[in-house]
Amino acid sequence: MAIALIPLLRGKKKSVQPNIYDNSRTIEYRLEGKNYHLFVADNQEKWTAGLMYFRKLEGVDGMIFLFPSLEVRSFWNKNTYMDLDVYWLAGDEVLGKSKLPSIEKSKEIVVVDSPAPANKVIEIPKK
Repeated sequence: MAIALIPLLRGKKKSVQPNIYDNSRTIEYRLEGKNYHLFVADNQEKWTAGLMYFRKLEGVDGMIFLFPSLEVRSFWNKNTYMDLDVYWLAGDEVLGKSKLPSIEKSKEIVVVDSPAPANKVIEIPKK
């Protein structure tokens, strides 16, 4: 389980980009006719952390999770402070899209599942 520190700043929470993304690999990816610049989550530590603790992204549009096999995937909004569109892919085929609300909006943990086995998942913050 990844742990990130959230310092207090004048009584307000300020998110900190987890250190695992310092010098992290990014890629350009075309999804539904639009180009995105994405962090790459390609190991257990990054799969677990995802976009937790971020309140906004700088320099990237989201994250792509690259998994070694096709499996039904589940994502949740624990410690997630942005509303996300979650795209489920098998190879480059989009299998579906889910909405994942921020934990602050939902007030409870929400879990979304891929509609079929997926080996790529893309999270894009909703604007």
